[in-house]
Amino acid sequence: MSPARPPATPAQAPADAAPWGDHPFSRRFTSPLFIGSALNPVNSSLIATALVPIAHGLGVSIGQTTALVTALYLASAIAQPTAGKAAEVFGPRRVFLAGIVLVAVGGLVGGFAQNLLTLLVSRVLIGLGTSCAYPTAMLLIRRRAHDAGLDQPPGGVLGGLQIAGIATASLGLPVGGVLVGAFGWRSVFFVNVPVALIALVATLAWVSPDGPLDRSRSARTVASNLDVTGIGGFAAAMIALLLFLFELPTAHWYLLAVSVVLWMALVAWELRARTPFLDIRLLAGNLPLTRTYLRYGLVLLCVYVVLYGITQWVETVRGLSETASGLLLLPMTLVSGLVIYPFSRRNLVRSPVIIASLTCLVASAGVLMLSASAWIGWIVVITLVFGVAMGAGAAGNQTALYAQAPAEQLGTASGLLRTFGYVGSIASSAITGIVFHTHVTDGGVHLIGWIMIGVSLVLVAMTVTDRKLGSVRSKG
Repeated sequence: MSPARPPATPAQAPADAAPWGDHPFSRRFTSPLFIGSALNPVNSSLIATALVPIAHGLGVSIGQTTALVTALYLASAIAQPTAGKAAEVFGPRRVFLAGIVLVAVGGLVGGFAQNLLTLLVSRVLIGLGTSCAYPTAMLLIRRRAHDAGLDQPPGGVLGGLQIAGIATASLGLPVGGVLVGAFGWRSVFFVNVPVALIALVATLAWVSPDGPLDRSRSARTVASNLDVTGIGGFAAAMIALLLFLFELPTAHWYLLAVSVVLWMALVAWELRARTPFLDIRLLAGNLPLTRTYLRYGLVLLCVYVVLYGITQWVETVRGLSETASGLLLLPMTLVSGLVIYPFSRRNLVRSPVIIASLTCLVASAGVLMLSASAWIGWIVVITLVFGVAMGAGAAGNQTALYAQAPAEQLGTASGLLRTFGYVGSIASSAITGIVFHTHVTDGGVHLIGWIMIGVSLVLVAMTVTDRKLGSVRSKG
């Protein structure tokens, strides 16, 4: 089969032939991409260890500091596909570098902040900046694979990107604990600055520049190419939906109604847009890609119920400290990292997504065995099985996305994959909040187990009956 050659816009085309020889994906090329992709998940968990010191340091309640967590989730859920769209128009390296600069600025703003509002601004900047990394990295990898004449996804590289983007999430807890203990809460913001500078220098030195910008385009043309109206509508609809989920178990139905109206308006707009930000026709016509988004969101919903719900349960019912509960979940991340690479390296899709759905079902059933008197090792066993689900689901669905998304829309498509993951994680937080609204009990964790079993059964049905899953080749 001849190599799949995705079309490239002038901004995406490399300025010069890259002299990579026989190693198109050297460590020099991948290192800055992996570092950038790790910044978002690490920052999402890094802040958890600093909330109490921040509350004491700024004289605010601990409840108010949770807005710092929400701010990054909101910014990231909206910014991921937006950054992908911008990368398709301006070039992925430019958007990647712009994101890295935002991370450094956000780290400085947060490190020197004197009030909660400034910290919120810092978290939004960090969320926007870190969200640029994954979709642009996917475009840069695709561009390099195209230039190297590869007709198969570079599985090992995609696996490394997934490990950096997901499996590092729980590293934020122990790293944050060490930083806060040694240098205070401001260090969880300042630490972004040197890491961003390393990624910035490495990208400038080792990643080929984008092609020249088409400066003949008017501002109106650029806005049309970006579909600024579509991006604004997506942001407004997503904010309303996420705020509704964040406020549960208190149901503000007007937020849900506003979100529904905004989604309907967005669909109507995107069906007429010349270069739609959210390509409704593509999603309707490319059902395998749509199912990939749904599978990814459902797997992360189950996984994050463990991270949020089980953690809360072991701290309250089993009396474990925050540090101990964090360490209890650490093997889950390590297992997911070990699982991702072999699946990704072989470009497997069907087997990992089926394994992910079945392990979600098995581990969810295992949650029914948890109780105040249960063996503590049983919790580790359950989380390890969920680690397999997270790793297999991440590897299989990312490879599927790489093959199913049109090459010229891979940036937006990659960002949307992450957005579905955020929606899954926020939904899991809402489920946990509703079930544990008044008390954290064994009965509550069992109810969560039954909910996860229901979600897992849907996941199993989606994967086992999907005949489109199989070996993959890039869609040119």
